[in-house]
Amino acid sequence: MPPVPSGRVHNLINIAAYSVLAAGALIATRQDLLTVTPVQALNFSLAFFAGTFLLSPDLDLADGAVDSKRRWGVLGVLWVPYGWLFRHRGLSHTWLLGPLTRLVYLGLWGLLLLGLVRFVWPEAPLPRVPQPVSLKVVLPFVLGYYLSQWLHLVADGVWPGHGWRQVRRKVGGRKRTARSR
Repeated sequence: MPPVPSGRVHNLINIAAYSVLAAGALIATRQDLLTVTPVQALNFSLAFFAGTFLLSPDLDLADGAVDSKRRWGVLGVLWVPYGWLFRHRGLSHTWLLGPLTRLVYLGLWGLLLLGLVRFVWPEAPLPRVPQPVSLKVVLPFVLGYYLSQWLHLVADGVWPGHGWRQVRRKVGGRKRTARSR
């Protein structure tokens, strides 16, 4: 397997890709080929940079010195169990489920905190999600977050289907040998 980029190189790749994408979106918007509202651009950017700097696929190494974990400060310790749950370059490095595992994991911590707040202070005012949530609001978040994750995976040499090949082999029940190929 070829060497993979360091965390710093991953960040530079994502920043460069974001710059090209932002310039392209700006040009397309100026030529009326694309319509992007300032809120959509902000949502995309926030999700992209959160995915790049805080929710890197390398959080599956969170028991070690990972840049993404360090950026969480004292809360970085919350990612150590994630590193125990997922082996490096396993499910956490797949194209669809990998990014989703980090969001679900973070959501579980949020629910635990919310439950603790409700237990200690039952009358606490809780934040409300405006209803209905528009696709025009959610889609830029999803695109920004997933794009940041996919750039990381491509730089690591992980292409779509990476994790599914291993799952298919295990589900199929027999390992492929040199003769069966």
